[in-house]
Amino acid sequence: MPWSRILSGIVLIAFALTIMLLGGWYFTAGFCLIIYFGQLEYFQLARAKGFAPAGKTTLVVSQILLVVSNLSPNLADAIFPVAGTLICFYLLFQPKLATIADISASIMGLFYGGYLPSYWVRLRSLGQLEASNLPLDGFWITSWQGFGALPSGLTNTLLAFLCIWAADIGAYTIGRWIGRTRLSDISPKKTVEGAVFGVAASVAVGVLGSWYLNWSGWPITGVALGLLIGIASLLGDLTESMMKRDAGVKDSGQLIPGHGGILDRADSYVFTAPLVYYFVTIVLPLLPK
Repeated sequence: MPWSRILSGIVLIAFALTIMLLGGWYFTAGFCLIIYFGQLEYFQLARAKGFAPAGKTTLVVSQILLVVSNLSPNLADAIFPVAGTLICFYLLFQPKLATIADISASIMGLFYGGYLPSYWVRLRSLGQLEASNLPLDGFWITSWQGFGALPSGLTNTLLAFLCIWAADIGAYTIGRWIGRTRLSDISPKKTVEGAVFGVAASVAVGVLGSWYLNWSGWPITGVALGLLIGIASLLGDLTESMMKRDAGVKDSGQLIPGHGGILDRADSYVFTAPLVYYFVTIVLPLLPK
C-alpha cells in the first residue's frame, strides 16, 4: 500500500475523531467542509454526463441545511423541500432552457450530498448542550468516567463510525484474501465473500457497542444496528461506484492523495446517517428497559 494512502488515511481518521469528539459547531463546520468538496465532486460527475445542474445554488442551500440541522434538527426537514423549490426556481430562469436531467441532478445533489449527510450533524448534537464545556457548544473530556458519561450523540456517532470502519476493513481484507464470487458488475472488485464478512464485522461491532452502552434489548439491538449500517454502507459504496461508472471516471476526484476524492471515502456514510439517527431516537426509546 502506498505511503501516501497510509498517511492520508491517518490524517482523515484523526480529523474525523477530533471533530466528532468536539461536537457542536466544530463538528458542523467540519461536515460543512466535507459536504462542500463532496458536492463539488458530485457536480463534476453530473457535468461529465452533459448535465447542467444548479451547482452554486445547491451548494449554498446545503450549507444552510447543515447549519439548521445543528440549530434545530426538526426544522431541517422543512428546509429540504424549500431548498428544492429554490433550486427549481433558479433553473427556470436560466438563459439556457433547463432539462429534466438538470433538475434531477440538482435535486439529487441536494438529497445525496446535503440532506442525508445532515443526519450526522443531528445525531452528534444529541445531548451535546447539556455536556458542553467549550465555546461554540463544544465538548472535551476533562476526566474519564467511562463511555456512559459521554454525550449520547458522541457515543452513538462513534459506534456508527466504528461499524462502518469494520464493514469497510472487513470487506476489503476478506475480499482480497478469499473473495472469488463477483458481487456486482457495477464494482467488479467487490465480492460476495467480502460483502458478507463486512456486514458480519459491522454486526460484531454493533453487538459489542450495544452491550457496552447497555442498550435496551441487547444483543438484538446491536445486531439490528450492525445489519443496518453494514448493508447501508455497502449500498452507499455501490451507488457511488455506479455514478463514477456512468460518468466514465475511476475516482470522483483527486483531493485525497492515494484515495481519490471525498466521495470515494465518504460514500459509505451517506445512507447510514438517517438510519442510525432514527434507530437511536425512535426505535431504542420504544424498547422496554
